[in-house]
Amino acid sequence: MKAMVDGQVVAESNDIVECDGYAYFPGSAVRRELLEKAAKTDDDRACPHGVQFYDVVIDGRRHARAAWSYEVPRPSMQKVAHRFGFWEDVKVL
Repeated sequence: MKAMVDGQVVAESNDIVECDGYAYFPGSAVRRELLEKAAKTDDDRACPHGVQFYDVVIDGRRHARAAWSYEVPRPSMQKVAHRFGFWEDVKVL
């Protein structure tokens, strides 16, 4: 599978974990140079899994909070530990 935005591949892997309707890519498959940590909101801080959102930036165009990862997932979400999910402008194909 691929995660793409603005014609660029942000992540690519066949090692995908599906959870709650989202495809999670291993961290090693993500082009992290395209991600910038987003400031945490009160909702982010309240997340029991320690969510960190990222802006995806392609050629100066910012796709706010289009990627995320759980920093301290509880047992129910351990299957997506060290993985990244994408949504909004990022299309997973």
